[in-house]
Amino acid sequence: MKIVITNDDGIDAPGLKTLFDCVRPLGDIVTVAPQHPQSGIAHRVTTRDPIHFDQPGPDRFSIDGTPADCARVALKQFVPDADWLIAGINPGANLGSDVYNSGTVAAAREATILGCRAIAISQYIARDQQIDWAATGYHAQPVLQMLLGRDLASGHFWSVNLPHPHSMDSELTYKFCGLDTHPHQYAYDRQGDALIYKGTIHERPRDAGKDVAVCFDEAKIAVTCLAVGTGDLDASCDAL
Repeated sequence: MKIVITNDDGIDAPGLKTLFDCVRPLGDIVTVAPQHPQSGIAHRVTTRDPIHFDQPGPDRFSIDGTPADCARVALKQFVPDADWLIAGINPGANLGSDVYNSGTVAAAREATILGCRAIAISQYIARDQQIDWAATGYHAQPVLQMLLGRDLASGHFWSVNLPHPHSMDSELTYKFCGLDTHPHQYAYDRQGDALIYKGTIHERPRDAGKDVAVCFDEAKIAVTCLAVGTGDLDASCDAL
């Protein structure tokens, strides 16, 4: 099995290394990731400017572009025979409406558009906490292995969010769930001619049983099947 890994935090991000360690036993891994952090850039792509790249090592490409660019370049140029593309592990949740802002999710979505099976995986960060990347990798690996072995309908991809905090001694279970459609609670503070975003994800509105509540309240790994163009849980994902 040939797996492309990418992210939106840059090729040197610890989450990408953790993802590499998770999937290295599962297949042949090719890294195609942005040169610089691209968090929150959503599904922007480069079409009018050259996309420069470096190859710092075997099967490792650093792209001067967005996460969606990385998915395109990987599947069109470097690894056209890839079986899967996995984006992450993002430091911060990509739940609910986050999937429209996230570069991590955009990379998986772009791969899906191109006909490649894909997963986006993210690690929620609880208030005033830091990520234990070893623990994140420990809990992410069996979920990724499970999803790589499942059928996935054309035009769909997986979004995975790990709860927080946890340790390697924790027992985490996963739950298939739908996407929560509540908007974030946020406002803007005016400072002269500038508007400053003010908001927090920790108290965001949520419905029981949807991905936000599963991750935040149930402390389970939220696994959501997204359809290109809608972002809704679809029964054709064979997840229910």
